[in-house]
Amino acid sequence: MNIIFISNREGKSRSITLNNWAKVLLSVCLLGLPVCSGIYLGMQFGVGESDLVSSIELMKQELASQQAELDSGRTEARQKVEALTLKLAAMQARLVRIDALGERLTDMASLDDGEFDFSQQSALGGPEQDQVSVFEHGDLERLYSQLESQLASRESQLHILESLMVDRKLKQQGAVTGRPIHKGWMSSRYGYRTDPFNGRKAWHNGVDFAGKSGADIVAVASGVVTWSGKKSGYGQMVELDHGEGYITRYAHNKQNLVNVGDAVKKGEVVGLMGSSGRSTGPHVHFEVYKNGRSVDPASYIRRTIR
Repeated sequence: MNIIFISNREGKSRSITLNNWAKVLLSVCLLGLPVCSGIYLGMQFGVGESDLVSSIELMKQELASQQAELDSGRTEARQKVEALTLKLAAMQARLVRIDALGERLTDMASLDDGEFDFSQQSALGGPEQDQVSVFEHGDLERLYSQLESQLASRESQLHILESLMVDRKLKQQGAVTGRPIHKGWMSSRYGYRTDPFNGRKAWHNGVDFAGKSGADIVAVASGVVTWSGKKSGYGQMVELDHGEGYITRYAHNKQNLVNVGDAVKKGEVVGLMGSSGRSTGPHVHFEVYKNGRSVDPASYIRRTIR
């Protein structure tokens, strides 16, 4: 194989004759260069694609992790909202009970309308201060804690007041006070008087209230009926035992409206005014006994229980 070199300046040419080994070496060089280049480029391309795939996988993992954290945050937030909602519902129920209790106490105490109106919101006020637009979670927790503490205190105080008011009401119900009629006038007092039938001086064991025949006779205290029927000199009579040694009698009735063993409340009608027994006209003979002894009813008629 001959290789000819031509020079443009001198116009001369040279030729080189290659042997077999030279031919092989030259062929390897000429053919190997493209092959090596291709292999090198292939290796470079392959390494870049692998890095790209790895980066994509890392991004997918990061996105999955962030999505999991987001889902967890949403779940936690929903649970907190549900918990706060349950707290609000419980507090609302407690407030409803407190309002009902307050209204009951107001009614029991006969307080003036408007003084304790539990149907209205509590009156609040104060100068305007810098405000925070958003409550932090910790702030909400502290707020709930304060409200719960206030509610517990308010409930405790109201229960104490209710207990006191119940005791007071029971005391008022059981105390012998007031008149045994709604309408009428006192026609005879307790003590010695002139007997209306024979004109002699006689002891009168109670007080008389004159009125219209058939008018209501009411219990002056809560108690239990121990007598309801005819009694010598009294005509139709009702006797009540109020406990603590107190007994009251309502006599000369036109009709008794209660029976032995009945429990009656203060102000309940126990009979109708009449003129049965030893009587000169429609009236009620009212007696009070304390520990088995007759006492002047006038002091109990004017008595006030606080």
